Amino acid sequence: MRRILLAAVMLGAAAGAQAADVPDLPILRGAFTGGPAAATVDWQGYYIGGQWGYGSSDENFGRSPSPNPLLMGLLAERGISGWPTLNLGKVSHRSSGGGAFAGYNSQWEDVVVGVEASYLHGGFGGSDSNSFNRFQALADGNNHDITSISRAFIDINDMLTLRIRGAYQCAFFLPYLFGGVALGNADIGRSATLTDNIYSPLGLFLGSVTRTAQEIQHSHLIYGYSAGLGVDMMLYHGLFARAEWEYVRFTSSVDTSINTVRLGLGYKF
Repeated sequence: MRRILLAAVMLGAAAGAQAADVPDLPILRGAFTGGPAAATVDWQGYYIGGQWGYGSSDENFGRSPSPNPLLMGLLAERGISGWPTLNLGKVSHRSSGGGAFAGYNSQWEDVVVGVEASYLHGGFGGSDSNSFNRFQALADGNNHDITSISRAFIDINDMLTLRIRGAYQCAFFLPYLFGGVALGNADIGRSATLTDNIYSPLGLFLGSVTRTAQEIQHSHLIYGYSAGLGVDMMLYHGLFARAEWEYVRFTSSVDTSINTVRLGLGYKF
């Protein structure tokens, strides 16, 4: 009996010594409780980034104004009144551009709210024109073959949107919605050209007269609103990628709507 007790004591001492040599593994302390789904990303703080966008701009020139007062003046100069003038319409144009963004996030667990400024430089905008021709006798007794061309355009080179963002963290992804105000730098103008080919009552060509008039506003400030959605994805430490869609509406003498899809790369400090 003593030998059995002695053997048990020696075996227990050996087992205790072996257990003391085993390292204190985290898994033995339950460090992975909750599993991978419990992983969170710290989106709190300032961030900056660059972006590239591609999209379409839709313009309505019906208010630019219509009919073109420049054309009306040229017709009056030639002694023409009561001549119908055609209104300009709607056009669509596709373009691309590049820019940058910067902002600040505040985070409460999985909810993220922030402010952001997003800038895009490109060649958005478009133009529309129409023409009209008439052959008629005027007060000078000659016959006039007159062609008129009316044109309006808007070129938006720079867009800046100031946004408020709301987001919800999903592991390493941050889907978000945003809305805000939009500012743009645009060249807006209209022009008119009138060509008058003059013939005698007997059909002899007497000459041609061309008149042109234009009005252009360079670097004109336009404003409106923006809205959209997107997703940020954390890649490595503070480096993240972005995919986004934005809608911008500018209200001016030319109503303009711009839809862009954007890809970006940023860094959160």
